[in-house]
Amino acid sequence: MKKTFYFLILFLLIYSCSVNKQPVFIKVDDLKVTRFAADTIHLKANAFFENPNDVGGKIATDDLLILVNDIEVAQVFSEDFKVPARNQFTVPLTAKVPTKKLLDTNKNGILGGLINSFISKKVNIRIKGKLEYVVFGFKKEFLVDKTEELKIKF
Repeated sequence: MKKTFYFLILFLLIYSCSVNKQPVFIKVDDLKVTRFAADTIHLKANAFFENPNDVGGKIATDDLLILVNDIEVAQVFSEDFKVPARNQFTVPLTAKVPTKKLLDTNKNGILGGLINSFISKKVNIRIKGKLEYVVFGFKKEFLVDKTEELKIKF
């Protein structure tokens, strides 16, 4: 009888932890240039989520790309983010765009497009790819496709 009671308690504890729900991807926002140097441009954005689960997990950002005027120039990098249980959370996304890639003239006139962007003082930045949520072997991919027009200030 005692073993059955322990088994029942263990079963209720495991059953009450809802892992079968997936986090809700809300949006990617707050895209901005944080630092501009001679060799790199640092970009930052935030991905907003809500986790309805009783347990956390991890989100990987390995498959996100940065496109400037529809030309791939960098990849978003971030350490695996630990997801809090039953909470809204923000995953910081950062990228370093080498200015050498922007000034490379072999990519179908990207230099001309950038000169045009500097004249109009606007540049289109797009974050595209997927974020991967993992918890106890359960995986869910969230597609991200955010385009924002940034104004260039001199």
